[in-house]
Amino acid sequence: MTALPETADLPHNRLEHFPVPFFAAVMGLSGLTLALHAAGAETASIGALALTLLVFAALAGLYTLKALRYPQAVAAEWRHPVKLAFFPAISISLLLIATALRPVSEELARGVWLTGAAAQGALTLAVLSNWIGHRPFQTMHISPAWFIPAVGNVVAPVAGVALGFPETSWVFFSAGLIFWLVLLVLVMNRLVFHDPLPGRMVPTLAILIAPPAVAFLAWLQLNGGVLDAFARILFGAALVFLGLAATQAAKLRGLPFALSWWALSFPVAALTIATLRFGALAPSPGHVLAGRIGLAVLCAIVALLLVRTLRAIARGEICQPE
Repeated sequence: MTALPETADLPHNRLEHFPVPFFAAVMGLSGLTLALHAAGAETASIGALALTLLVFAALAGLYTLKALRYPQAVAAEWRHPVKLAFFPAISISLLLIATALRPVSEELARGVWLTGAAAQGALTLAVLSNWIGHRPFQTMHISPAWFIPAVGNVVAPVAGVALGFPETSWVFFSAGLIFWLVLLVLVMNRLVFHDPLPGRMVPTLAILIAPPAVAFLAWLQLNGGVLDAFARILFGAALVFLGLAATQAAKLRGLPFALSWWALSFPVAALTIATLRFGALAPSPGHVLAGRIGLAVLCAIVALLLVRTLRAIARGEICQPE
């Protein structure tokens, strides 16, 4: 992941084609870190946090270098109707890292959270402005990846409230909830009434799980940890979308690996944490057990994705022109 040199046998520079969706991997690793912490596996959580920081630093360094050397390539990604939605994955990664850092260093977490929140607010407005601007989008351009900007907003309160930014967290939560509902209608319309998602976008169906699962965790932070009716509705919605995504799992068979497969990781992590939290508050041993099973599945998913990603990098299958 750290070396993308120009070589004689390649007609292009792989750095020029380093994709912004790569930051979805940081979201998945951050989710694993937080899930391990929620399950009480502190040593493993610290190790996962170290890996998350290392990967984020590598990806951020490479993408910054790409922006400096090939600004036209970054501009092309910004104009891309699908890749555009992945730019907020950078700011979401910062918010998730801040959440994971809070038990280690609250001051450091606060600085990272402020940076991530500012970037998330700016990117949300920029993406929304792009969506409703003068450039026409077609229904085929819509995918569950369009949820990413909305999910990022509901991530903010998970750490923001404890770090001393409750009012700002309410604003982010409100924005995320509103646009989740709007985008849910658009995405379901595309999935039901139009052509199926192309193969490499099929894994993004798992993203449907993330908004209600993360919103559940954010709502608990905002309402003082009370498992009220709205919290149960959000958790129930996450389970419904889990069931819906599971019915489409067979479509993954035989699909070649792509970075979009990382879309499986963060939603599973968010639901795992939500289930563990629900089990602790209910209290419900059954939910706690389900959460621990979810954690085992999450560990397997992330391990497999890491292996497949490293293998794809070694074979030169990533950072290729489309």
